[in-house]
Amino acid sequence: MLGRNTQAPTANDTRRPAGKAMKAGSTFRLTVSFMLVVVVAFLAVESWRTWRDYRSVFASARDSVTNLARATAQHAEDTIRQVDVVTAGLAERVEGDGLQNLDVPRIHKLLVQQSKIMPQLHGLFIYGPDGHWIVTDKEVTPEMANNADRDYFEYHRTHEDRQVRIGQVVESRSTHDLIIPISRRLNNPDGSFAGVLLGTVKVSYFVDYYGDFRIDDKGALVLAMRDGTILVRRPFIASVVGKSLANSEIFKTYLPASNEGIAQIRAVVDDTERLYGYRALTTYPLVVEAGLSKDSITAPWRRDLLKNGFVLIFLILVLAGFGLIVLSQLRQRIAMEREIRSAHQAMRDMALTDSLTGLGNRRRLDNALADEIRLARRQGSSLSLIMLDVDHFKRYNDRYGHAAGDDCLNAVGRAIQQAVKRPGDLAVRYGGEEFTVLLPNTENAGAIQVAEDILQAIRALELEHTGHPLGYVTASAGIATRHPVDDTVTPAMLLKSADTCLYQAKRLGRNRWCSADESV
Repeated sequence: MLGRNTQAPTANDTRRPAGKAMKAGSTFRLTVSFMLVVVVAFLAVESWRTWRDYRSVFASARDSVTNLARATAQHAEDTIRQVDVVTAGLAERVEGDGLQNLDVPRIHKLLVQQSKIMPQLHGLFIYGPDGHWIVTDKEVTPEMANNADRDYFEYHRTHEDRQVRIGQVVESRSTHDLIIPISRRLNNPDGSFAGVLLGTVKVSYFVDYYGDFRIDDKGALVLAMRDGTILVRRPFIASVVGKSLANSEIFKTYLPASNEGIAQIRAVVDDTERLYGYRALTTYPLVVEAGLSKDSITAPWRRDLLKNGFVLIFLILVLAGFGLIVLSQLRQRIAMEREIRSAHQAMRDMALTDSLTGLGNRRRLDNALADEIRLARRQGSSLSLIMLDVDHFKRYNDRYGHAAGDDCLNAVGRAIQQAVKRPGDLAVRYGGEEFTVLLPNTENAGAIQVAEDILQAIRALELEHTGHPLGYVTASAGIATRHPVDDTVTPAMLLKSADTCLYQAKRLGRNRWCSADESV
């Protein structure tokens, strides 16, 4: 429309302010957010503590298996070394005397003496080149006993190696105990094979030693040869002795890279996942493994996790219950405030609304007009005001009665409201049969067009008015347009200017508009 900016904001916006509603909604959201932050904080702290405890139990377990592996390795090395030293001294003495000149009773007493001071020993034996027993630490030496078929005997007969040899576990032919053979080759002065010197270590000696360690039921202690053959294992199962660990991860992956370390793997013997500390002896071809089951490592942690989980859930439920109570009260308060605001707004609207026509009343115009003048001054925009008066309305009342007159004013009010298009424009009933339309940011040409539309809408009602020369209801309008730039433009000045134009339109014959466009 000419001379009218339909996008400009005005102080006369009829939308209700939502500041308090937004504030209440923000309070509700902040409360919910605070509760969620507290819950997330609880979960984050507990998760961090749980992860810290998880790492702590595994760190402690790594220390434990490392110490176990070190202790069992040292024990195995000390045990073998003692037998090694004893057999080395005996071998030198026997070879020096020669097996043909051996003082059997004297050597027997020496072997008995050594056996008594070495608890790990099952026995000490000297075999001739044909495998027959020459002398032992036993009280009775079987005359027909022969060990030529033993693996260690065959090895020394075919190898000139003078080092001590640790063999696989065998069953003693004299006592039927499981023993670990530790043997040496005996040579004649010319270097030929003269026999075997054997010291046997009781498997039960290691089993008893391993049994003193306080480990879980699924834990394991293993003494194995370097090729992976099991010599001793806790828990002790006779059928497991002699089996190979060559395909286990420790022997395949870890030992080739390092002689000691830690590995979390699944055992090939019983398929139990354990944390192992392993150590390869440097002086003897033996490997020890000390393992704690993952279940036993994490069991205390899981118990704490379950206990703390229940506590955390309880705290969250308490917080949630408390939060629901707070939120419920907050909702009730927000709803109450909304009802109060609605009631206040309704009362305010009633105070600013004409009860007959539904348009604004004079008080609303007074409030809006001052605000629009200040806004127009600040923005440098124009402001227009239209005053309308129903022509010959006194005659209408006299002819048709006051009830019909109210109906007429109501119809005229609706026509005015329909002709005013913008949300920021304000139509009010000024008093009696007078109406006013406030047009912010509207030039004179735009105001003239609005006035013409209003007058035409009233004519289109075709309300019968026998007291009117035209026979139907019409109205006259006065238009005032100002461009406020300082404090000289006032609401009274604008109303007076529009009123003056209205009376001029009446003097000119009514059913028309008259305009005053002045720049101040």
